[in-house]
Amino acid sequence: RSSWLLLAPLLTPPVPVITAPPCSLCPEGAHRFQWIRNLVPEFGISSSHVKVLSSPTEFYELLKMQIKAAKQRVVMASLYLGTGLLEQELVYCLEETLEKSLQAKGSPDLRVSILLDYTRGSRGRKNSRTMLIPLLQRFPNQVRVSLFHTPNLRGLLRLLIPERFNETIGLQHMKVYLFDDNVILSGANLSDLYFTNRQDRYVLLQDSPEIADFFTELVDAIGDVSLQLQQDDTVQMMEGMVRPYQGDKVAYCEIANRRVMEVINSARTRQELLHAKTFHSSQPGSSLLSQQGSQASGSLKPEPDTWIYPLIQMKPFGIQIDEMVTETLLTEAERDARIYLTTGYFNLTQAYMDLILGTRAEYRILLASPEVNGFFGAKGVAGAIPDAYVYIERQFYSEVCYLQQQERVQLQEYSRPGWTFHAKGLWLYLAGSDLPCLTLIGSPNFGYRSVHRDLEAQVAIVTENKALQQQLHQEQEQLYLCSSVVSTSTFEQPNRYVKLWVKLVTPLIKNFF
Repeated sequence: RSSWLLLAPLLTPPVPVITAPPCSLCPEGAHRFQWIRNLVPEFGISSSHVKVLSSPTEFYELLKMQIKAAKQRVVMASLYLGTGLLEQELVYCLEETLEKSLQAKGSPDLRVSILLDYTRGSRGRKNSRTMLIPLLQRFPNQVRVSLFHTPNLRGLLRLLIPERFNETIGLQHMKVYLFDDNVILSGANLSDLYFTNRQDRYVLLQDSPEIADFFTELVDAIGDVSLQLQQDDTVQMMEGMVRPYQGDKVAYCEIANRRVMEVINSARTRQELLHAKTFHSSQPGSSLLSQQGSQASGSLKPEPDTWIYPLIQMKPFGIQIDEMVTETLLTEAERDARIYLTTGYFNLTQAYMDLILGTRAEYRILLASPEVNGFFGAKGVAGAIPDAYVYIERQFYSEVCYLQQQERVQLQEYSRPGWTFHAKGLWLYLAGSDLPCLTLIGSPNFGYRSVHRDLEAQVAIVTENKALQQQLHQEQEQLYLCSSVVSTSTFEQPNRYVKLWVKLVTPLIKNFF
């Protein structure tokens, strides 16, 4: 009982919430989403720079290839780095690339920055920290390893909650993998499951220096308020910073808020100036001579047909941009628009559920069947988590049926023998269109944790290009191909029986997973 009382304060935000003026969508095509640039920077690129990946193996091979080719920077943000052979090979790739950089003439240019979660990355005797210490020891001037510790895990709570369970309070959950000017956004962690048989989503943004700069600065900002791993496996804060679990929590969160918002706002200002400059130079009255000069030097970029918007959600720091954008997209989707929404952990916030049930668009929601849930077969209390998700799913399905929305809101369960399911995001098809013009891809799961507890990042990709829309459509189809539609009979199967204690406990703990 006492432990529940300790958890109670975490249900309220630690700093005042940042709000934004209400947005409404403009009527025409992909440009109807340009309101997002009122909140975050807008990066216009060519669709030829975007590649959608489909498999864990492809993701892993690309990571290794990009590490080996990197010359200036490697920036990786993940929940954790696993300890198996595949993860060790990634570390070897980093070591090899750093060694090459060290042997190059002059001072080495390559910098490696890795951001992980402190609690998850410290779990067990062999962990993410022990995997990376050799790099810190060998290349102390080129490698930085930051371990984010949630400010909500402190005091008695920090002392009482055991390992693994302490991860329920809050995590660094962003997944960004960046190599020079190439950026991979995903929901996948750096672990062997995610390289072999755990289905996720992955997108590569190639030759995109402004986007790479933004995510480098974002990871640096969180790194600056995180614990710094030392060569002897101890941790220290940067000079002048108090540990997140000591001192004034509100002051710490305000510092973190300022650092992250500086990154977002400065990038937004830069992109607005760039947009204005590009707009004016393309006007009929602009100098023909200067345009010809640009063409001759090869610096004139093709007109963008795709726009990237980074969406950040860090509620512990009072930043909830992703939540605002997601809610607006769900609210404004018109009748006959289709939204395909997927999550490995179906535990939508009440606000998202209300919008899905109360708005006009059609929804196809893809979620994990119990057998492909990442917790299936886990030992101890964690083994009951798939049952808790079944119970949450059944409650939502019952509400859909009660409101007679079964045609408009359809649940589908992903099932694939020998695999687990971790894909998250959405695809938006405008009314009358067979192809999506927008997708969200990154780390958020649309659940309470993603919105209120963890640090999350994803991108909205908006495109007018048919070939890229086709890529996104094929990605969606490939995932939904392994699913079956949920009906009343789904919950009558023997493996859907949920024990009474799980039903009683789920409402109390659903905000922690």
